[in-house]
Formats: sequence, C-alpha cells, structure tokens
Amino acid sequence: MSKEKQNPSIIVNKNKNGVARITLNRPDLHNAFDDKVINELTNVIYRISQDQSVRILQLDAIGKSFSAGADLNWMIRMASYNWEENYQDSLKLAGLMQALHDCEKTTIAIVQGAAFGGGVGLIACCDIVLASDKAVFCLSEVKLGLIPSVISPYVVKAIGERNSKRYFATAEKFDANEAKQMQLIHKVIPHDELAEKAQDYINRILANGPRAMIQSKRLVNYVYNQPITEELVRETAQRIADIRATSEGKEGVSAFLEKRPADWNASNKSEF
Repeated sequence: MSKEKQNPSIIVNKNKNGVARITLNRPDLHNAFDDKVINELTNVIYRISQDQSVRILQLDAIGKSFSAGADLNWMIRMASYNWEENYQDSLKLAGLMQALHDCEKTTIAIVQGAAFGGGVGLIACCDIVLASDKAVFCLSEVKLGLIPSVISPYVVKAIGERNSKRYFATAEKFDANEAKQMQLIHKVIPHDELAEKAQDYINRILANGPRAMIQSKRLVNYVYNQPITEELVRETAQRIADIRATSEGKEGVSAFLEKRPADWNASNKSEF
C-alpha cells in the first residue's frame, strides 16, 4: 500500500485495489478532533469521493480509542466564542458529517476501541461498521450540558427514535453487542481478529461491480422512506434497465453465466 499523504492528525493511504484508508492518528488524545482535524477530514473525504479510482473509503484509528469526539482544548476555546462564532464552528462539524454520509463510495468504519460523542457520529455516517468486541460507545454530550445536535440526523437514522431518546438523555455507555442490536454497527468481531476479518470483508466487496456499488447506494438514498407509488415503480425499473445496458452490467451477467470472475477493469465504460 503506497502512502498518499501523512500529517500529525490523519494518515491517508490508497492502494491499487481502490481502497482509500483514512486513519485517525491522535492516539494520545484518544483521536479527539478539533477544528483543524475537522477541516482536514472534510477535505480528504471530498477528494476521495471525487476520485474515480477509489471504490471503498475505510475509516479507522490508531491507539486504544476510535474517537473521543471533541478535543478538550477545542471545547475550552469554544467556551469563549459568541453565538455567531459557535454557529459557524458547528457548521464545519456538520459539514464533515454530511460529507462522510453523502460520499458516493462505499464507506466502512473499523472500530477498534471507544467511540464517544462525535466519534459515534462518524460511525453512524458510514455505510458499514465492523467493531471489536472490546469497543464501547457513549453519547456523552449531556454530561457537559450540551446536546449531540449536528450528529443527531445520522445517529437517530441509525439507531432509531427511542434508542436515541434514551442514550442522548442518559449518556450511559454501551458495548458492541448492544450497539449491534440497535443497528449502530453491523458485525462484532473478536478484537485480535478485527484487522484480518475486516480485510476479508473488504475483499468480498471488491469482487462486486464498481459502478453497481455506486448505483446501489444512490438507489437506497432515493427509495428510503418513499411511498411505493407508480412513479417509484417506474423509476426503479428504469434504473435496472439503465445498468443492464452498460458494459459493466453485461460483463457481470456474462461472467456469472460463464462461471468465471468478472473483469471489472474491462468494463469501466459505464455511463453514469
């Protein structure tokens, strides 16, 4: 894996298979983020989203914690801000969450340790979340007299209204099994096997059609919470007809019928 960029806060690598890996690299601060880290992460995510050679965005972290959320020194600085400064600062964090949630690539979070506050928000914004059985989670904002406001659209969408009301109000910790039950994460993996099992999972995803993966994500975003109307039925029929006509769609079906691996590199002329 070749190194693309490195700095004190995050490490970004992109391999030849199209996996762009963003690693939070502030282990001494439990990978807490401040305004500088937020800007860096947002810019990197936008760049990855626009990179046609990237198929998967992997988000992980170095150290004992995945992310403790807001950095203490940043919070101390924010305490002296006026309302407008607080609002503009909050918009930047909201922009990070939106960039991650809206990224067209398949996004996967690998959670090796504790995720608190905004760290839970990052997880909720990802399409797929694999977590260590030692991971622990907490929506801790009310302990500080605050609310998990900018992460709430994504957390509530992931864990539901009633779970959100409970954990937003109590700030109690919950483990990986509880997180899985409420659909914040998808798989709980023994801690010592996390890296290996996560790579196996990513390899299985990479066997799928690159354009089909993007179109599948767009499809979910389009149909989610929509009533099943004649317009929706026609739109979904049109989308499958569109992709069947692409070189990728034809290659995928041919490979299946011929019982061979699909050559996605030879079918990259899809017009989406």
